[in-house]
Amino acid sequence: MNTNVITSELVSLDVAPGDNPEAVIRYLAGQITEQGRASGVDELAADALAREAKSGTGVPGGVAIPHCRSESVTEPTLAFVRLSEPVDFSGPDGAADLVFLIAAPAGGGKEHMKILSKLARSLVKKDFRAALRGAETPQDIVDVVAERLESKPASSAGVTPTPKETEAAPTTQSAASVTRIVAITACPTGIAHTYMGADSLTQAADERDDVELVVEPQGSSAGKPVDPSIIQAADAVIFATDVGVRDRERFVGKPVIESGVKRAINEPNKMIDEAVAASKNPNSTKVSGAGGGSSEASQESGAGLGWGTRIRQAVMTGVSYMVPFVAAGGLLLALGFLFGGYQVANVADEVAGGYSLWDLPPDVYMVGGEAIDRGGLLLYLGSIFFATGGFGMGVIVAILSAYIAFGLAGRPGIAPGFIGGAIAVAVDAGFLGGLVTGILAGLVAYWIGAIAVPRWLASLMPVVIIPLIASATVGLVMYLFLGRPLAWLMTSLTDWLSSLSGASAAVLGLILGLMMCSDMGGPINKAAYLFGTAGLAAGTTESMEIMAAVMGAGMVPPLAMALSSTVLRPKLYTEAERENGKAGWLLGASFISEGAIPFAAADPLRVIPAMMLGGATTGAISMALSAGSRAPHGGIFVFFAIENLWAWVLAIVIGTIVAAVAVTVLKAVWKPNVAKETLDAGMGENAKTAPAAA
Repeated sequence: MNTNVITSELVSLDVAPGDNPEAVIRYLAGQITEQGRASGVDELAADALAREAKSGTGVPGGVAIPHCRSESVTEPTLAFVRLSEPVDFSGPDGAADLVFLIAAPAGGGKEHMKILSKLARSLVKKDFRAALRGAETPQDIVDVVAERLESKPASSAGVTPTPKETEAAPTTQSAASVTRIVAITACPTGIAHTYMGADSLTQAADERDDVELVVEPQGSSAGKPVDPSIIQAADAVIFATDVGVRDRERFVGKPVIESGVKRAINEPNKMIDEAVAASKNPNSTKVSGAGGGSSEASQESGAGLGWGTRIRQAVMTGVSYMVPFVAAGGLLLALGFLFGGYQVANVADEVAGGYSLWDLPPDVYMVGGEAIDRGGLLLYLGSIFFATGGFGMGVIVAILSAYIAFGLAGRPGIAPGFIGGAIAVAVDAGFLGGLVTGILAGLVAYWIGAIAVPRWLASLMPVVIIPLIASATVGLVMYLFLGRPLAWLMTSLTDWLSSLSGASAAVLGLILGLMMCSDMGGPINKAAYLFGTAGLAAGTTESMEIMAAVMGAGMVPPLAMALSSTVLRPKLYTEAERENGKAGWLLGASFISEGAIPFAAADPLRVIPAMMLGGATTGAISMALSAGSRAPHGGIFVFFAIENLWAWVLAIVIGTIVAAVAVTVLKAVWKPNVAKETLDAGMGENAKTAPAAA
C-alpha cells in the first residue's frame, strides 16, 4: 500500500470552508490541486460531487468520505479536513466534522478500492476517530492514517480466518453459551459499505462474550470465502447485503437474518441479537437456496426483505437468465431469414430434416406448386439456423419460469418452474403464464424447503420431494384453475395488438419508449424488453413491430449522450464523461442501453427525462411507420432482420436528436447546483450507481 497518499500539506485542522458538502469538497479538491496531484479543481470537484449526488457519503461517528475517480488526478491521493463547523453529508447520526476526500486516477481503480476499503474499515473504530479528533498537528493525522493504511485488517472482518482460528473454532465454539455466527456483507460497488458493515459487525461482536462472529465481505478487493468448517459449525448467518449473496447454497438450512448493508453499519448489535434469537428458535427463517431467506416477521423488524421485493428480484433473475436464450434463438431466426429467404419459415423443418450437405435441396425448391426465392446450400443452411432458433425461442417461457422459481427457492425451484412454464405454453398462456408459474413454483418450493424434516429425509428434499410436490401443485393449479383465464388474457392481448394501427400503434410505441429509457437496463427497461421478446416467437407482424420499437428506443440513450457530450456541447461535461460519450456511439449502435448509466447516475434529473423524451419519440415513430424486427438484440448490426429499415433508422435518428438537444438545453439552462439541491432533497439514495463513478 502506498502510504504517500496523504501528506501534511493535504491536511487542514479546525477550519470552516463552508456550510454544505459542495464547499467542503471544493476546498479539499483545491488542496489536492495545489500539491500537483490533480490538474484542475473544477474537474476533480465535479467528479466527487457527481458521486456525492448518488448518495451521501456520511457514515456513523460524524465522518464523511467523499470519493471519486477522475481524469484530472495523477496519483491516488487522500485529503483530510477537521471542520470547526460540522457539515451534513447525509450521515446516519447527523453532521460530520471529519472529512476525507479520496481521489484516484481514472485508470487507477484497484488502488482506489484498496485505499477506500482500508480507510472505511478504520473509520468504524472509535479509537481511530478519537485519534483524528485529538491530533494537534497535520503530521499527527498523517501518522495515524499511514499506520492504518499499512496495517493488515483483523481476520474476523476479512475474508478468510487464519489457520489457527479455523482449527480453534470447533473447540472454542463448543460452549453452549456462545452463539456462532457467519455474516456476509455486500454493497453494489463492493467498496466502502461492504467493509464498513463487516467491521461494524466485528467490532460489536468483539465487545460481547455471547457470540463468535466471522464475516465474509463480498467486495471488490480480492479475498477467499469463509472456511466451510466454520459455516458448518455456525448457529446462524447474517446477510447484510444490497445485492445477491455469492454461493448462497453454502448456507442452506442455517437460520438467517437479512437486511441491507447499511443496517449492519448502523445497528450491528441489534442484528447480532436477532441472529442469536433466530439460532434458538426452531421456527426461524432458514436459508433455502439462492433466493430464500426472509419472512414477514423479519421484514417488520427490519431484518429481512419483503415478499414484494423478493418476488420482483426473482422476476428480474428470470428475465436475466432468459435473455441469452432470446438473443441466441432470435438471432438464429434472423440468420435463417438471411440465408434462406423470407419463405424459409414455411419449409425449415422439412428441409432441415429431409436433406443434408451431401444431398442438398434443389436450386429451385417448390412448395405447393410454387417456387420459393431460395434453394440449394443457402436454403439448407437457412433452414438449419431457423429450426435451431425456433427450438431456442420455444423454451424461453419455460426458462423464464424456471429461473423466477430459482430466484425464490434456489435449485429446487428450477424443475417445477420449467415444467410450469412448459404447461403455460401448452395451454396458450404464453409469457404471462410463465410469470405466474415461475412465482407459484418458487413460492411452493420455498415453503416446502422451509419445513423441518428428519435428517434421513433431508437429502431427498431438494432432488426428489420438493420438485415432485411443487411440480404437481403447479400442474394442478394451471390445468384446474389458471390455465384458461391466462390463455384468454393472452388471446385478448394478442387481438388488441393486432388491431393497433396508426395513432393507437404510435401510443403503444411511445409508452414502450418511455419504459425503455426510464432506468436504462433496470426493472422497467427489462419489463418493456420482456414484452417485446415474449411475442417474437410467434413471428406475427405486430410482435415484430413491437420488438423494433423496443430495440430502437433502447438505442437512443447512449447515442444521445454521445451526440451531446462529443458534438453539441462537450464543455458541459467532464473529461471522463466525454470519454464515456465516445464509447456511447458503439454501445448505442449495439443496443446496450446501459452505456448511458454513467451520465444518468451523475445527473438523473436532467438526463433521464431527456432520454425518455427521445425514446418515446423513437418508439412512436417506429410503430407508426410499421418498422419491424425479427431479431431481439444486436442493434444496427442486425439490419438484415429489420423490416422497413429506412423507417427504423429514421425513428432512431430523430429520437437521438430530440434527446441530445433536450439534455444539452437542460444542462445549459438548469445549473448544476440547482439540480444537485433538488436531487438531494427529492431522490437521496435512489439514484442508480454508475460503474464509472464507483
